[in-house]
Amino acid sequence: MLADITRILADLEISIDAMMQKEPREGEELVDIIMLTHITVEKNINQAIVKMEALPSISGKVTRIRLEELNR
Repeated sequence: MLADITRILADLEISIDAMMQKEPREGEELVDIIMLTHITVEKNINQAIVKMEALPSISGKVTRIRLEELNR
């Protein structure tokens, strides 16, 4: 599943800055993956989200939180 996600990002020239995935809790099979990307084109992120949500291993919607730097 992670290989599929990273391939989608790579194909759209989206670079991962950081990633976190915790172990599932006892009795659970699904876990969240949190990714921080480098600055990229919003159109590419939108396309990546559509492709990720279409993967059979993804449950639910992908949540995007925009990170803004206010001191620039």
